[in-house]
Amino acid sequence: MNNAWKPYKLGDVLRVKHGFAFKGEFFANSGKYIVLTPGNFYEKGGFKFTPGKEKYYSAEPPREYICSKGDLIVAMTEQSEGLLGSTAIVPRGGTFLHNQRIGLISHDADKADRLFLRYLFGTTMVRRQIRGGSSGTKVKHTSPERIYDVDVYLPPLPVQEQIGKLLALLDEKIEVNNRLNAHLEEVARLFFDYWFIQYNFPNVDGQPYEAANGELELNTFLGRDIPKGWEHGTADDLGTIVGGSTPSTKIKENFATHGTPWITPNDLSENAGNKFITRGNQGVTAAGIRDASLRIYPAGTVLLSSRAPIGYMAIAREPVTTNQGFKSFIPNKGYPREFVYYAVKNILKTVIQYSSGSTFSEISGTVLKSVEICLPPKDLAAKFAVEIEPIFNRQDFLEQENAQLEAARDWLLPMLMNGQVLFKSDPAAVV
Repeated sequence: MNNAWKPYKLGDVLRVKHGFAFKGEFFANSGKYIVLTPGNFYEKGGFKFTPGKEKYYSAEPPREYICSKGDLIVAMTEQSEGLLGSTAIVPRGGTFLHNQRIGLISHDADKADRLFLRYLFGTTMVRRQIRGGSSGTKVKHTSPERIYDVDVYLPPLPVQEQIGKLLALLDEKIEVNNRLNAHLEEVARLFFDYWFIQYNFPNVDGQPYEAANGELELNTFLGRDIPKGWEHGTADDLGTIVGGSTPSTKIKENFATHGTPWITPNDLSENAGNKFITRGNQGVTAAGIRDASLRIYPAGTVLLSSRAPIGYMAIAREPVTTNQGFKSFIPNKGYPREFVYYAVKNILKTVIQYSSGSTFSEISGTVLKSVEICLPPKDLAAKFAVEIEPIFNRQDFLEQENAQLEAARDWLLPMLMNGQVLFKSDPAAVV
Protein backbone atom coordinates (compact mmCIF):
# COMPACT_ATOMS: atom_id res chain seq x y z
CA MET A 1 0.00 0.00 0.00
CA ASN A 2 1.32 3.44 -1.00
CA ASN A 3 2.29 5.65 1.96
CA ALA A 4 -0.11 8.36 0.81
CA TRP A 5 -3.06 6.03 1.39
CA LYS A 6 -4.67 6.35 4.83
CA PRO A 7 -6.83 3.90 6.82
CA TYR A 8 -10.52 4.70 7.28
CA LYS A 9 -13.79 3.10 8.17
CA LEU A 10 -16.38 3.47 5.41
CA GLY A 11 -18.55 5.16 8.01
CA ASP A 12 -15.98 7.98 8.11
CA VAL A 13 -16.75 8.99 4.52
CA LEU A 14 -20.28 7.84 3.62
CA ARG A 15 -23.83 7.18 4.78
CA VAL A 16 -26.30 4.55 3.53
CA LYS A 17 -30.06 5.09 3.44
CA HIS A 18 -32.40 2.10 3.15
CA GLY A 19 -34.98 2.10 0.40
CA PHE A 20 -38.74 2.06 0.80
CA ALA A 21 -40.95 -1.00 1.44
CA PHE A 22 -43.07 -0.53 -1.67
CA LYS A 23 -46.48 -2.21 -1.53
CA GLY A 24 -46.97 -5.18 -3.83
CA GLU A 25 -50.54 -4.14 -4.61
CA PHE A 26 -49.16 -1.19 -6.59
CA PHE A 27 -46.76 -3.24 -8.74
CA ALA A 28 -47.72 -3.17 -12.41
CA ASN A 29 -46.54 -4.30 -15.84
CA SER A 30 -45.91 -0.74 -16.97
CA GLY A 31 -45.78 2.73 -15.55
CA LYS A 32 -43.70 5.79 -14.78
CA TYR A 33 -41.45 4.23 -12.12
CA ILE A 34 -39.30 1.08 -12.14
CA VAL A 35 -38.59 -0.49 -8.75
CA LEU A 36 -34.94 -1.48 -8.50
CA THR A 37 -34.04 -4.68 -6.65
CA PRO A 38 -30.71 -6.47 -6.05
CA GLY A 39 -31.60 -8.57 -9.09
CA ASN A 40 -30.91 -5.52 -11.25
CA PHE A 41 -27.21 -5.54 -10.30
CA TYR A 42 -24.31 -7.24 -12.00
CA GLU A 43 -21.90 -8.89 -9.57
CA LYS A 44 -19.06 -6.58 -10.65
CA GLY A 45 -21.21 -3.47 -10.63
CA GLY A 46 -23.66 -1.82 -12.96
CA PHE A 47 -27.29 -2.36 -13.95
CA LYS A 48 -28.96 -5.09 -15.91
CA PHE A 49 -32.57 -5.34 -16.98
CA THR A 50 -34.48 -8.29 -18.41
CA PRO A 51 -37.00 -6.92 -20.94
CA GLY A 52 -40.55 -7.63 -19.85
CA LYS A 53 -39.59 -8.43 -16.25
CA GLU A 54 -39.23 -4.95 -14.80
CA LYS A 55 -41.32 -4.16 -11.71
CA TYR A 56 -43.26 -0.93 -12.25
CA TYR A 57 -44.98 1.05 -9.51
CA SER A 58 -48.39 2.51 -10.26
CA ALA A 59 -48.78 4.73 -7.17
CA GLU A 60 -46.92 7.97 -6.52
CA PRO A 61 -44.01 7.03 -4.20
CA PRO A 62 -42.41 9.19 -1.50
CA ARG A 63 -40.21 11.66 -3.35
CA GLU A 64 -37.15 10.81 -1.27
CA TYR A 65 -37.07 7.31 -2.77
CA ILE A 66 -37.03 8.47 -6.40
CA CYS A 67 -33.44 8.16 -7.58
CA SER A 68 -31.62 11.03 -9.23
CA LYS A 69 -29.21 10.66 -12.12
CA GLY A 70 -25.74 9.85 -10.79
CA ASP A 71 -26.94 8.42 -7.46
CA LEU A 72 -24.75 5.62 -6.08
CA ILE A 73 -26.73 2.65 -4.80
CA VAL A 74 -25.69 -0.63 -3.18
CA ALA A 75 -27.33 -4.07 -2.96
CA MET A 76 -28.06 -4.82 0.72
CA THR A 77 -29.49 -8.30 0.05
CA GLU A 78 -27.87 -11.15 -1.85
CA GLN A 79 -30.78 -11.94 -4.15
CA SER A 80 -28.36 -13.94 -6.31
CA GLU A 81 -24.90 -15.33 -5.56
CA GLY A 82 -22.26 -12.61 -5.42
CA LEU A 83 -24.62 -9.62 -5.57
CA LEU A 84 -24.37 -8.53 -1.92
CA GLY A 85 -22.46 -5.23 -1.84
CA SER A 86 -22.65 -4.65 -5.59
CA THR A 87 -23.00 -1.02 -6.59
CA ALA A 88 -24.30 0.92 -9.57
CA ILE A 89 -24.66 4.49 -10.74
CA VAL A 90 -28.26 5.47 -11.55
CA PRO A 91 -28.27 6.28 -15.30
CA ARG A 92 -31.17 8.73 -15.35
CA GLY A 93 -33.33 10.57 -12.87
CA GLY A 94 -37.07 10.46 -12.19
CA THR A 95 -37.46 6.84 -13.29
CA PHE A 96 -36.05 4.46 -10.68
CA LEU A 97 -37.10 3.73 -7.10
CA HIS A 98 -34.87 1.95 -4.59
CA ASN A 99 -36.65 -0.61 -2.43
CA GLN A 100 -35.74 -1.67 1.08
CA ARG A 101 -33.14 -4.17 -0.13
CA ILE A 102 -31.11 -1.38 -1.73
CA GLY A 103 -29.18 1.39 -0.04
CA LEU A 104 -28.64 4.91 -1.36
CA ILE A 105 -25.08 6.06 -0.66
CA SER A 106 -24.25 9.66 0.18
CA HIS A 107 -20.65 10.66 0.81
CA ASP A 108 -18.45 13.36 2.27
CA ALA A 109 -17.23 15.10 -0.89
CA ASP A 110 -14.18 16.46 0.99
CA LYS A 111 -12.94 12.97 1.75
CA ALA A 112 -14.20 10.66 -0.98
CA ASP A 113 -15.03 10.63 -4.69
CA ARG A 114 -18.32 9.06 -5.76
CA LEU A 115 -16.87 7.13 -8.72
CA PHE A 116 -13.95 5.93 -6.63
CA LEU A 117 -16.37 4.60 -4.00
CA ARG A 118 -18.38 2.83 -6.69
CA TYR A 119 -15.29 0.83 -7.68
CA LEU A 120 -14.00 0.48 -4.13
CA PHE A 121 -17.11 -1.56 -3.31
CA GLY A 122 -16.13 -3.95 -6.09
CA THR A 123 -12.78 -4.87 -4.56
CA THR A 124 -12.19 -8.18 -2.84
CA MET A 125 -11.13 -6.33 0.32
CA VAL A 126 -14.50 -4.61 0.72
CA ARG A 127 -16.72 -7.39 -0.62
CA ARG A 128 -15.17 -9.94 1.73
CA GLN A 129 -15.82 -7.70 4.74
CA ILE A 130 -19.41 -6.97 3.71
CA ARG A 131 -20.16 -10.62 3.18
CA GLY A 132 -18.34 -11.63 6.36
CA GLY A 133 -20.39 -9.20 8.39
CA SER A 134 -23.73 -10.16 6.84
CA SER A 135 -26.54 -12.08 8.53
CA GLY A 136 -29.05 -14.64 7.34
CA THR A 137 -28.82 -18.38 6.72
CA LYS A 138 -30.50 -18.74 3.34
CA VAL A 139 -30.33 -15.15 2.08
CA LYS A 140 -27.50 -12.88 3.19
CA HIS A 141 -28.28 -9.33 4.34
CA THR A 142 -26.19 -6.40 5.42
CA SER A 143 -27.04 -3.10 7.09
CA PRO A 144 -25.76 0.49 6.99
CA GLU A 145 -24.03 -0.04 10.34
CA ARG A 146 -22.16 -3.10 9.09
CA ILE A 147 -21.08 -1.24 5.98
CA TYR A 148 -19.85 1.65 8.15
CA ASP A 149 -17.57 -0.80 9.99
CA VAL A 150 -15.70 -1.91 6.83
CA ASP A 151 -11.98 -1.06 6.89
CA VAL A 152 -10.54 0.61 3.78
CA TYR A 153 -7.51 2.59 2.64
CA LEU A 154 -8.09 5.81 0.72
CA PRO A 155 -5.62 7.89 -1.28
CA PRO A 156 -5.79 11.70 -1.43
CA LEU A 157 -8.99 12.98 -3.06
CA PRO A 158 -7.33 14.04 -6.38
CA VAL A 159 -5.97 10.50 -6.80
CA GLN A 160 -9.40 9.06 -6.04
CA GLU A 161 -10.89 11.24 -8.74
CA GLN A 162 -8.30 10.12 -11.29
CA ILE A 163 -8.82 6.45 -10.48
CA GLY A 164 -12.59 6.80 -10.70
CA LYS A 165 -12.41 8.57 -14.06
CA LEU A 166 -10.05 5.99 -15.54
CA LEU A 167 -12.21 3.03 -14.57
CA ALA A 168 -15.38 4.88 -15.61
CA LEU A 169 -13.93 5.44 -19.09
CA LEU A 170 -13.66 1.67 -19.54
CA ASP A 171 -17.22 1.17 -18.33
CA GLU A 172 -18.50 3.96 -20.57
CA LYS A 173 -16.96 2.30 -23.62
CA ILE A 174 -18.52 -1.01 -22.59
CA GLU A 175 -21.90 0.69 -22.27
CA VAL A 176 -21.55 2.38 -25.68
CA ASN A 177 -20.83 -1.03 -27.21
CA ASN A 178 -23.85 -2.51 -25.42
CA ARG A 179 -26.15 0.20 -26.78
CA LEU A 180 -24.81 -0.26 -30.30
CA ASN A 181 -25.19 -4.02 -29.98
CA ALA A 182 -28.81 -3.62 -28.83
CA HIS A 183 -29.53 -1.34 -31.79
CA LEU A 184 -28.03 -3.83 -34.22
CA GLU A 185 -30.12 -6.59 -32.63
CA GLU A 186 -33.27 -4.56 -33.15
CA VAL A 187 -32.37 -4.03 -36.81
CA ALA A 188 -31.70 -7.73 -37.32
CA ARG A 189 -34.92 -8.74 -35.57
CA LEU A 190 -36.98 -6.31 -37.68
CA PHE A 191 -35.24 -7.64 -40.80
CA PHE A 192 -36.31 -11.20 -39.94
CA ASP A 193 -39.82 -10.05 -39.10
CA TYR A 194 -40.17 -8.15 -42.38
CA TRP A 195 -39.08 -11.11 -44.49
CA PHE A 196 -40.51 -14.11 -42.67
CA ILE A 197 -43.45 -12.84 -40.58
CA GLN A 198 -44.82 -10.07 -42.79
CA TYR A 199 -43.77 -11.99 -45.94
CA ASN A 200 -42.10 -8.95 -47.45
CA PHE A 201 -38.97 -10.74 -48.64
CA PRO A 202 -37.81 -9.56 -52.09
CA ASN A 203 -39.72 -11.14 -54.98
CA VAL A 204 -38.19 -11.91 -58.38
CA ASP A 205 -38.36 -8.20 -59.23
CA GLY A 206 -36.77 -7.16 -55.94
CA GLN A 207 -40.07 -5.84 -54.59
CA PRO A 208 -41.54 -6.70 -51.15
CA TYR A 209 -43.53 -9.89 -51.80
CA GLU A 210 -46.67 -9.23 -49.73
CA ALA A 211 -46.77 -5.49 -50.50
CA ALA A 212 -46.51 -6.30 -54.21
CA ASN A 213 -49.52 -8.62 -53.95
CA GLY A 214 -47.49 -11.81 -53.96
CA GLU A 215 -49.55 -15.00 -54.14
CA LEU A 216 -50.57 -16.59 -50.84
CA GLU A 217 -51.99 -20.07 -50.33
CA LEU A 218 -53.97 -21.53 -47.47
CA ASN A 219 -51.89 -24.06 -45.55
CA THR A 220 -54.33 -26.43 -43.86
CA PHE A 221 -51.75 -27.61 -41.30
CA LEU A 222 -50.96 -24.09 -40.10
CA GLY A 223 -54.49 -22.81 -40.65
CA ARG A 224 -53.38 -19.64 -42.40
CA ASP A 225 -52.20 -18.25 -45.71
CA ILE A 226 -48.50 -18.48 -46.47
CA PRO A 227 -46.46 -17.51 -49.54
CA LYS A 228 -46.60 -19.89 -52.48
CA GLY A 229 -43.69 -22.32 -52.29
CA TRP A 230 -43.42 -22.17 -48.48
CA GLU A 231 -44.17 -25.25 -46.41
CA HIS A 232 -45.54 -26.44 -43.10
CA GLY A 233 -42.82 -27.85 -40.87
CA THR A 234 -41.68 -28.29 -37.29
CA ALA A 235 -38.76 -27.08 -35.20
CA ASP A 236 -37.06 -30.38 -35.98
CA ASP A 237 -36.61 -29.18 -39.57
CA LEU A 238 -34.37 -26.32 -38.44
CA GLY A 239 -31.52 -28.58 -37.37
CA THR A 240 -30.59 -31.54 -35.24
CA ILE A 241 -31.94 -30.93 -31.72
CA VAL A 242 -29.53 -32.12 -29.04
CA GLY A 243 -29.40 -32.19 -25.26
CA GLY A 244 -26.55 -32.43 -22.77
CA SER A 245 -25.59 -33.90 -19.42
CA THR A 246 -23.44 -33.38 -16.33
CA PRO A 247 -20.34 -35.42 -15.43
CA SER A 248 -20.14 -36.66 -11.87
CA THR A 249 -19.33 -33.68 -9.67
CA LYS A 250 -17.80 -36.08 -7.14
CA ILE A 251 -14.87 -36.66 -9.50
CA LYS A 252 -12.85 -33.45 -9.65
CA GLU A 253 -10.86 -34.73 -12.64
CA ASN A 254 -14.03 -34.39 -14.75
CA PHE A 255 -13.77 -30.61 -14.70
CA ALA A 256 -11.12 -28.07 -15.66
CA THR A 257 -11.38 -24.31 -16.04
CA HIS A 258 -9.76 -24.39 -19.47
CA GLY A 259 -11.24 -27.68 -20.62
CA THR A 260 -13.82 -28.09 -23.37
CA PRO A 261 -16.45 -25.36 -22.82
CA TRP A 262 -19.41 -26.79 -20.88
CA ILE A 263 -22.36 -24.40 -20.87
CA THR A 264 -25.14 -24.22 -18.27
CA PRO A 265 -28.35 -22.14 -18.25
CA ASN A 266 -26.72 -19.94 -15.59
CA ASP A 267 -23.92 -19.16 -18.06
CA LEU A 268 -26.52 -17.98 -20.57
CA SER A 269 -28.19 -15.92 -17.85
CA GLU A 270 -24.88 -14.18 -17.13
CA ASN A 271 -24.41 -13.77 -20.90
CA ALA A 272 -27.80 -12.05 -21.29
CA GLY A 273 -27.66 -9.22 -23.82
CA ASN A 274 -25.06 -11.02 -25.94
CA LYS A 275 -25.75 -13.10 -29.00
CA PHE A 276 -22.63 -15.26 -28.88
CA ILE A 277 -20.88 -17.29 -26.21
CA THR A 278 -17.40 -18.83 -26.14
CA ARG A 279 -17.41 -20.64 -22.82
CA GLY A 280 -19.07 -20.62 -19.41
CA ASN A 281 -17.72 -20.67 -15.88
CA GLN A 282 -16.60 -24.27 -16.14
CA GLY A 283 -15.01 -26.62 -18.64
CA VAL A 284 -14.90 -30.40 -18.83
CA THR A 285 -11.96 -32.72 -19.39
CA ALA A 286 -11.78 -35.68 -21.73
CA ALA A 287 -12.55 -37.84 -18.68
CA GLY A 288 -15.63 -35.73 -17.94
CA ILE A 289 -16.80 -36.05 -21.54
CA ARG A 290 -16.51 -39.84 -21.31
CA ASP A 291 -18.13 -39.93 -17.86
CA ALA A 292 -21.29 -38.17 -19.05
CA SER A 293 -21.20 -39.40 -22.67
CA LEU A 294 -21.12 -35.78 -23.72
CA ARG A 295 -21.33 -34.80 -27.35
CA ILE A 296 -19.34 -31.81 -28.56
CA TYR A 297 -21.41 -29.50 -30.73
CA PRO A 298 -19.86 -27.49 -33.57
CA ALA A 299 -19.37 -23.73 -33.67
CA GLY A 300 -22.57 -22.12 -34.88
CA THR A 301 -24.83 -24.33 -32.75
CA VAL A 302 -27.82 -22.35 -31.49
CA LEU A 303 -28.05 -22.99 -27.74
CA LEU A 304 -31.48 -22.91 -26.09
CA SER A 305 -31.98 -23.38 -22.36
CA SER A 306 -34.88 -25.79 -21.90
CA ARG A 307 -35.34 -25.49 -18.13
CA ALA A 308 -34.57 -23.32 -15.11
CA PRO A 309 -35.45 -21.14 -16.98
CA ILE A 310 -36.60 -21.78 -20.55
CA GLY A 311 -35.66 -19.41 -23.33
CA TYR A 312 -32.09 -18.16 -22.86
CA MET A 313 -30.27 -18.33 -26.19
CA ALA A 314 -26.79 -17.89 -27.64
CA ILE A 315 -24.74 -19.00 -30.62
CA ALA A 316 -21.59 -21.00 -29.88
CA ARG A 317 -18.43 -19.33 -31.20
CA GLU A 318 -16.44 -22.51 -30.77
CA PRO A 319 -17.18 -26.21 -30.27
CA VAL A 320 -18.99 -26.61 -26.94
CA THR A 321 -20.95 -29.07 -24.88
CA THR A 322 -23.76 -28.39 -22.40
CA ASN A 323 -25.46 -29.74 -19.33
CA GLN A 324 -28.92 -31.28 -19.39
CA GLY A 325 -30.68 -27.92 -19.24
CA PHE A 326 -30.55 -27.48 -23.02
CA LYS A 327 -32.26 -28.44 -26.23
CA SER A 328 -29.91 -26.91 -28.80
CA PHE A 329 -30.03 -26.74 -32.59
CA ILE A 330 -27.14 -27.86 -34.80
CA PRO A 331 -27.93 -26.07 -38.10
CA ASN A 332 -27.18 -29.02 -40.38
CA LYS A 333 -30.45 -29.38 -42.29
CA GLY A 334 -29.98 -26.67 -44.89
CA TYR A 335 -30.96 -23.63 -42.84
CA PRO A 336 -28.12 -21.27 -41.79
CA ARG A 337 -27.49 -20.34 -38.16
CA GLU A 338 -28.74 -16.78 -38.73
CA PHE A 339 -32.16 -18.02 -39.81
CA VAL A 340 -32.29 -20.78 -37.18
CA TYR A 341 -31.50 -18.30 -34.40
CA TYR A 342 -34.45 -16.02 -35.16
CA ALA A 343 -36.79 -18.84 -36.14
CA VAL A 344 -36.26 -20.37 -32.69
CA LYS A 345 -36.70 -16.95 -31.02
CA ASN A 346 -39.96 -16.59 -32.92
CA ILE A 347 -41.45 -19.77 -31.42
CA LEU A 348 -40.26 -19.20 -27.83
CA LYS A 349 -43.71 -18.20 -26.56
CA THR A 350 -45.16 -21.42 -27.93
CA VAL A 351 -42.27 -23.45 -26.53
CA ILE A 352 -42.82 -21.99 -23.06
CA GLN A 353 -46.56 -22.69 -23.28
CA TYR A 354 -45.81 -26.35 -24.07
CA SER A 355 -43.46 -26.73 -21.12
CA SER A 356 -44.39 -28.78 -18.06
CA GLY A 357 -42.96 -29.92 -14.74
CA SER A 358 -43.84 -30.01 -11.05
CA THR A 359 -40.58 -28.64 -9.61
CA PHE A 360 -39.69 -26.36 -12.55
CA SER A 361 -40.91 -25.97 -16.11
CA GLU A 362 -39.08 -27.87 -18.81
CA ILE A 363 -39.54 -28.52 -22.51
CA SER A 364 -38.81 -32.03 -23.70
CA GLY A 365 -37.02 -32.81 -26.92
CA THR A 366 -40.05 -34.68 -28.25
CA VAL A 367 -42.38 -31.75 -27.64
CA LEU A 368 -39.89 -29.20 -29.02
CA LYS A 369 -39.47 -31.19 -32.22
CA SER A 370 -43.24 -31.10 -32.75
CA VAL A 371 -43.66 -27.30 -32.52
CA GLU A 372 -45.13 -26.22 -35.86
CA ILE A 373 -43.48 -23.53 -37.95
CA CYS A 374 -43.73 -22.04 -41.41
CA LEU A 375 -40.67 -22.90 -43.50
CA PRO A 376 -39.47 -20.68 -46.35
CA PRO A 377 -37.41 -22.11 -49.22
CA LYS A 378 -33.87 -22.78 -48.09
CA ASP A 379 -32.38 -20.51 -50.74
CA LEU A 380 -34.39 -17.59 -49.30
CA ALA A 381 -33.10 -18.37 -45.81
CA ALA A 382 -29.59 -18.41 -47.28
CA LYS A 383 -30.14 -14.97 -48.84
CA PHE A 384 -31.30 -13.68 -45.47
CA ALA A 385 -28.12 -15.03 -43.88
CA VAL A 386 -25.96 -13.21 -46.45
CA GLU A 387 -27.81 -9.93 -45.78
CA ILE A 388 -27.66 -10.26 -42.01
CA GLU A 389 -24.12 -11.65 -41.67
CA PRO A 390 -22.43 -8.20 -41.40
CA ILE A 391 -24.67 -7.42 -38.41
CA PHE A 392 -23.80 -10.73 -36.77
CA ASN A 393 -20.10 -10.12 -37.39
CA ARG A 394 -20.28 -6.63 -35.92
CA GLN A 395 -22.13 -7.88 -32.85
CA ASP A 396 -19.58 -10.64 -32.40
CA PHE A 397 -16.75 -8.07 -32.57
CA LEU A 398 -18.43 -5.74 -30.05
CA GLU A 399 -19.08 -8.57 -27.61
CA GLN A 400 -15.48 -9.77 -27.76
CA GLU A 401 -14.18 -6.22 -27.42
CA ASN A 402 -16.31 -5.80 -24.31
CA ALA A 403 -14.89 -9.01 -22.87
CA GLN A 404 -11.38 -7.58 -23.35
CA LEU A 405 -12.37 -4.24 -21.80
CA GLU A 406 -13.94 -5.99 -18.81
CA ALA A 407 -10.81 -8.09 -18.35
CA ALA A 408 -8.65 -4.94 -18.47
CA ARG A 409 -10.90 -3.21 -15.93
CA ASP A 410 -10.87 -6.20 -13.61
CA TRP A 411 -7.08 -6.47 -13.90
CA LEU A 412 -6.60 -2.77 -13.19
CA LEU A 413 -9.09 -2.53 -10.33
CA PRO A 414 -7.08 -4.21 -7.54
CA MET A 415 -3.82 -2.59 -8.70
CA LEU A 416 -5.38 0.87 -8.66
CA MET A 417 -7.11 0.29 -5.36
CA ASN A 418 -3.99 -0.74 -3.46
CA GLY A 419 -1.68 1.90 -4.94
CA GLN A 420 0.38 -0.42 -7.19
CA VAL A 421 -0.38 1.91 -10.11
CA LEU A 422 0.70 5.47 -9.32
CA PHE A 423 -0.62 8.62 -10.97
CA LYS A 424 1.67 11.36 -12.18
CA SER A 425 0.76 15.01 -11.88
CA ASP A 426 -0.91 14.74 -15.30
CA PRO A 427 -4.31 13.15 -14.55
CA ALA A 428 -4.24 11.33 -17.92
CA ALA A 429 -0.94 9.61 -17.20
CA VAL A 430 -0.21 6.66 -14.96
CA VAL A 431 2.93 4.71 -14.20
